[in-house]
Amino acid sequence: MKQQTMTVLFYLNKAKTNQKGICPIYCRITYLKKRQQFSTGQFVNPEYWNTKEQKVSQEDLNYKVVNAQLLIIRQKLEKDFLSLQLKGLDFTVTDISDIYFNKPTKKEDGVVSFYKRYLSKIQKLVGKDLKDVTFKKFEYVHGHLESFVKHKYKMNDIPLRNLDLNFLTEFEYYLKTVKGHKQVTLNKVIQRFRNPIKIAIAEGFLEVDPFILYKAKRAKKEVVFLSPEELKKLEKHRFVQPRLKLIKDLFIFSCYTGLAYHELSNLTSGNIIKGFDGNLWIQMQREKTSKEFQVPLLPKAISIINGYNAESSLIFPRISNQKYNSYLKEVAEIVGIDKKLTTHTARKTFASTVLLYNDVPMEIVSELLGHSSMKITQDSYGKVVQKKVAMEMEKLSSKIGR
Repeated sequence: MKQQTMTVLFYLNKAKTNQKGICPIYCRITYLKKRQQFSTGQFVNPEYWNTKEQKVSQEDLNYKVVNAQLLIIRQKLEKDFLSLQLKGLDFTVTDISDIYFNKPTKKEDGVVSFYKRYLSKIQKLVGKDLKDVTFKKFEYVHGHLESFVKHKYKMNDIPLRNLDLNFLTEFEYYLKTVKGHKQVTLNKVIQRFRNPIKIAIAEGFLEVDPFILYKAKRAKKEVVFLSPEELKKLEKHRFVQPRLKLIKDLFIFSCYTGLAYHELSNLTSGNIIKGFDGNLWIQMQREKTSKEFQVPLLPKAISIINGYNAESSLIFPRISNQKYNSYLKEVAEIVGIDKKLTTHTARKTFASTVLLYNDVPMEIVSELLGHSSMKITQDSYGKVVQKKVAMEMEKLSSKIGR
């Protein structure tokens, strides 16, 4: 990128020559083809002014004083210009003049600084309208944004008004190639980045929405869940080690209730209630959405609970998410299941194998999973339904073909 320069020119404003023939010396600064001029407060007889060297000749009795003042003005302007360059943001000739005269300058918002202010604002909502885990995801985006600007523009920040479609496509490319994110992950990053940009537009910091022509690439979502055969295989396996038995029980319990890790680890006896139908239900708040949900306890889930006579109110012994997922790898290898087992896998098994494969309607599945909207369920499990339809049609074809 070509470095822009500032020029400083001293000249006589002869239009303001007084009766004694003395003329004021003016200073003109030019930057990005724009000019700003002001009086230096120095005067000289035009006969003693050297236009080429822009200073007073020695014939003038005060030439040393006047020339020294002009040098001081030039040096201060150059210093102010350099300080603006070091900030790494765009500026105008007016900004240079304002700094020189100690005028309060309007601080221009940068992309990173605006996002950082947005973070400070939503952090105050943590524990009220926002989960700490959600806030950390927005904080995670700030780190990526900061590193991208340094990587792409070799600056700490760029003006918010420079944000455009090219910035978004380059940011996406950076997340994919440098950070190694998959499409589904980088889509989430861009989606969270969009939140403060909407505010910037509403508050007048941006005139045009950079997202107008931006279209995120669709990520291919593959729903990984255990088939009925794999689930049965896991249920039948007997583990000798207590830690692996616990992991197996926790996983299968999730397969029959759809509980995520935080809900599973925080499940207490107070969450087990007798429902309107006289059967046992789990009543909890969904950790991710804070939406209250109820799940009926199926017989297999009840038999697992009965195996744990905990002294505390917690149904199951606590285990960290990291250890839980680590031990699940061992369980999968021992049982011979060639799939990555996580709480998400168990939750998806509940939705697919336990519910949808047994003809439970999609809206009921959405309710039992505690999804914030039906669309989330449809987007995630639409293909599972298609597969179920295909299986039923195959059965029908076999019957008709007889």
